[in-house]
Amino acid sequence: MSSPATTPRSLAEALRARDDASLAALLRARPDLITPVPTDLTQLATRAGTRASVVRALERLDRFALQTAQALAVAPDPAGYDVLLGLMSGDEGDPAVEAALPRAVATLREQALVWGGDDRLRLVRTARELLAPSPQHPSPTGLGPTVQEAAAGMSPGRIQEIVAAAGLPSTHDSVSAIAALTALFGDRERMAALLAGAPAESREVLDRLVWGPPYGQVTAHPAPRLRWLLDRGLLLPTAPGTVVLPREVALRLRGGRAHRSTEPLPPALEVTGTHRPQVVDATAAGQAYTALATVEELLKDWDEGGPAVLRAGGLSVRDLKRTAVALDVSEPVAAFWVELAYAAGLLASDGEADERYAATPAHDEWLELPPAERWAQLAQAWLTATRTAGVVGGRDAKDRTLSALGPGLDRSAAPEVRHRVLSLLAGLPQGASPSADSVLARLRWERPLRGPQQDDDLRGRLATWALSEAEMLGVTGRGALSEHGRALLGAPAPRPADEASGAGGQGPGDKLPVHHHVPLPLEPLTPAEQATASAAAARLLAPLLPEPLDHVLLQADLTAVAPGPLRRPLADMLGVLADVESKGGATVYRFTPGSVRRALDAGRAASDLHAFLAAHSRTPVPQPLTYLIDDVARRHGHLRVGAASAYVRCDDDALLNEIMADKRTAGLRLRRLAPTVLATQADPATLLDGLRAMGYAPAAESAEGDVLITRADAHRTPPRSAPEPVPDGPPTPDATLLAAAIRAIRAGDRASTTPRKQPPSTSGDLPRTSSAETLATMQAAALTGEAVWIGYVNAEGSASQRVIAPIRVEGGFVTAYDHTADEVRTYPLHRVTGVAELAED
Repeated sequence: MSSPATTPRSLAEALRARDDASLAALLRARPDLITPVPTDLTQLATRAGTRASVVRALERLDRFALQTAQALAVAPDPAGYDVLLGLMSGDEGDPAVEAALPRAVATLREQALVWGGDDRLRLVRTARELLAPSPQHPSPTGLGPTVQEAAAGMSPGRIQEIVAAAGLPSTHDSVSAIAALTALFGDRERMAALLAGAPAESREVLDRLVWGPPYGQVTAHPAPRLRWLLDRGLLLPTAPGTVVLPREVALRLRGGRAHRSTEPLPPALEVTGTHRPQVVDATAAGQAYTALATVEELLKDWDEGGPAVLRAGGLSVRDLKRTAVALDVSEPVAAFWVELAYAAGLLASDGEADERYAATPAHDEWLELPPAERWAQLAQAWLTATRTAGVVGGRDAKDRTLSALGPGLDRSAAPEVRHRVLSLLAGLPQGASPSADSVLARLRWERPLRGPQQDDDLRGRLATWALSEAEMLGVTGRGALSEHGRALLGAPAPRPADEASGAGGQGPGDKLPVHHHVPLPLEPLTPAEQATASAAAARLLAPLLPEPLDHVLLQADLTAVAPGPLRRPLADMLGVLADVESKGGATVYRFTPGSVRRALDAGRAASDLHAFLAAHSRTPVPQPLTYLIDDVARRHGHLRVGAASAYVRCDDDALLNEIMADKRTAGLRLRRLAPTVLATQADPATLLDGLRAMGYAPAAESAEGDVLITRADAHRTPPRSAPEPVPDGPPTPDATLLAAAIRAIRAGDRASTTPRKQPPSTSGDLPRTSSAETLATMQAAALTGEAVWIGYVNAEGSASQRVIAPIRVEGGFVTAYDHTADEVRTYPLHRVTGVAELAED
């Protein structure tokens, strides 16, 4: 208990009594209070009581701490701890509430929502206004106004009638009458005696109102069951046709409880399966490899320039469908991979007049990294991104469809929810996977004001997406957090499954509830810590990823089977020489005349292709494949196409006769210029495509008659940075900023509360000091927090004497609280003519 002599009279005084560690905890929990830094503790207290700041603080309370604040809002102001405990646990008491209530009160105190000693707990006025009941905004407790508030507009005569009907002696004034009525309703025995004589119908009315809402409608001539309650003040009129159940009556009917049910402990996480850690890590590694392959395939598909950018920004529905088909996934999953590549800075719009999406230069650097490091980069981008693929296809505030890569996808709460979901998984026994419903219930307990009533349960949807996306990305495996996923969070080593549960070997169908205390969640990492965590995650993942192969298995049916991931040069060359027929654990490539011609167009000779296949096949090169390459190579370039608008020349005039006789060339409008030359008005590209569609293998040639080697040039955007996450309010200050801010606040507070000191002389001039002496004295004063007397010459040459309390000295400037101007100012040191310590009064 706090003694009256030490009981603070205001929130500012309560903050003034805190140590630096307690102030740092407040500013860390409510970073909006430090933007900008308050000049003193009085301003900090004022800012902590503003509506916007209090609403934000209430939104970050867990359910039990919020229930405690709600109980204080309907308690007398101030309220003793015993009164609060009675409101939370009721007349019968609740051991769980008794054990958890000190933590809740400490949380409210730490966040400056409650101040005062245990004998005089005060909820800050703004929070009381937000949580207290009113006709427009019913209290979450379901309680109505007090007897004094409800009877404020009643006539003294009517109040005396109620007192008499309740069996109380009449009084000389309404104030004492209301006090007597209040005491009656708060007395358990007398209240029980009064209700014992109530008709059963009247008790039914009370039962309907007791847990809220406390308001009801009556006619001009109330029924007997209502008249009995009105005559005794158990119902009081608040407006014509409206009555209310007074707070004291409801509390007595509830057995003293402010809430129908309290939740002092968070819901248990229900473990639906426990798997061996090796299985979890292997499963997650397989998903991580698939994630890398999917992103690489997406960017390779857009290598020569991807889909066009919509005028409003983003991908069209048609392009998203095409991407989903190309990746062999659903459209929501395709949107996730596209957004992930964008968040990692691997793709962006090219900014051209005909704007399209394409890979960025960072993509080429990313491809050169080892697979585990590439995965860590993707996972870290996902963990911190505010862009949310799950809302793609929904509607914005203006009823416009939200498109992938378009505007309006940022949800500032997404990083916090992802981090919290993974933190919950990290707190489970190793290899344990929880049910999604229990995770959602836990998150709603931790942030009840951001639950179903707020933004259509956005946090619940974010958590659901986080669980599925973590599995697709390979952060989790079989629903459990992997070892490399744990390292990505910077989480401590996991507990063994048998240590946490008391039994091992739970199967997938078993359900094991896991209860937790309410520890502080794992804090998001700083950029430096993220880099360290990513490197650690990559080291753990690397041994689990399949080793790239340098060979394939050629088969007689003109296919090649890659039994695993291929090394990049082999995969790139095989992607040109053959078409991918099927994917999975093993990739099947098929050789066709068109794919072989594509390799020849890229500048490869037939001998190069034979040597490549022989060097990288574990089986002999099948004869049909050798014949296919030789046959396409023999015909490749036999026909030459140039610009006439376009022409075809060939030394074999019989082949040209065959082309002219073919009815499929009618659309090309070919005409013979010479026995070995045909001409057309079509452009060379159209002519090449038309002849190739007819089964020929023409080659383009230059003006000099040389065969043109055509390669697919990779299209890249100019250098682009990854999109910046949209913060969910002011960022949490680091230790350096907190220390500096607290020093400044303390200095300003000392300056505003300490009696003013006088200069050493009121008539003489200030002694002059050298630059070194001035700097040393300023630095010492900044360390001790003492005020000093300075002589100062401003830019206009006007000299003055000032009393300042230095806060920071750096870069040739001193930032100090100026007692003369009563504000924080910054002075150039070279304009300070002299400095001296102040003499005490």
